[in-house]
Amino acid sequence: MSGGSDSIAMLGIAHDWAKSRSVDLLVATVDHGLRAEARQEADWVATQCDALGLPHETLRWEDAPRGNVQGAARAARYELLSEWAQRNTLDAVALAHTTDDQAETFIMRLARGSGVDGLAAMRYDWHAQGVRWLRPVLGCKREDLRAELTSRGMTWVDDPSNDDTRFDRVRVRQAMDDLATLGLDQNRLVSTAQRMSDAREALAYSAHQAAEALVKVQLGDVEFPVEAYALLPTETRHRLLAAAIGFVSGATYRPRYDALKEVEQQALSRQRRTLSGCVLSLKAGQLVVGREFQAVRSKSALPGEVWDGRWVLSGPDGTQVRALGEAISNCDDWRATGHSRDRLMTTPALFDKETLLAAPIAGFVRTGTTLSGPDKADFLKAILSH
Repeated sequence: MSGGSDSIAMLGIAHDWAKSRSVDLLVATVDHGLRAEARQEADWVATQCDALGLPHETLRWEDAPRGNVQGAARAARYELLSEWAQRNTLDAVALAHTTDDQAETFIMRLARGSGVDGLAAMRYDWHAQGVRWLRPVLGCKREDLRAELTSRGMTWVDDPSNDDTRFDRVRVRQAMDDLATLGLDQNRLVSTAQRMSDAREALAYSAHQAAEALVKVQLGDVEFPVEAYALLPTETRHRLLAAAIGFVSGATYRPRYDALKEVEQQALSRQRRTLSGCVLSLKAGQLVVGREFQAVRSKSALPGEVWDGRWVLSGPDGTQVRALGEAISNCDDWRATGHSRDRLMTTPALFDKETLLAAPIAGFVRTGTTLSGPDKADFLKAILSH
């Protein structure tokens, strides 16, 4: 959480709730490293948590921002929080989005030409990246949360970037009063977003039925028979493809629609393309959405932990789970699996430092190790939960 009013108000509310139910509460602040003041603000939040007797951890984004800085920072925030949650075996992570965020997001996505999913209301409760996410103050207005803080004698930190008109959200926030004079006030925007959520639910049900009939999930990849896939309505096709990319990559948000449409056309034209950490290709009459090796090559986990958001490989203490990668050269029987080298390189393997101990999917089996991973039932569930 940041030191902003929304986060600090949620902290106070969550603290009271957890204390009354004897529930453990942990707090994390993400420092994106984009502002010099961010570290001091994270330290300030840590001090507030200490006063409440709550453990606090600052999660730092080490990658240099590039391209869409706010989008990259948002993706990094979810990734860092999901890793933190899984490391601490948390039941859920609470985010401090408010009704104001809901209305602003609707306008921003409308300006980008988003479809039903983009315009649908934020979820109160959902699963992604191996974590349950909650938005407990989504029905609250920012002004009400600030009034709550004032009544508690609590303060907050104002982020100067909230006044930086280089960012879309800031410009939208400043335009909200003018929109209200046209009848597009906060309540109207939120109610429209909720109706879009109802439409999203109906469309997701249709996509789920199509997936039940068509989809295969192998080695964690999602496969669609091309001929049957091409006959589906455009909305259903794109919904299934976006769900497959989210399922394989673990991304919290679906790809931008224009990018999704473009890679679909290219993949169906037998061009191998990448998007959101996934590879899309056409093989033996199947449109395959698989994992991109570059997206997993640096990921690691301890045996028994979730690796890449979907796999759990057991093994002895002192070892590590990583992508098989070039160590496939140590798997004498990988060709007998019938899977391509590229595909196998993205699957989980067990290492003792640089020594390969096991790669079950590539035919390198070790006694005492077990592997569990995603299947079709998981994909079908993901269609309805995103």
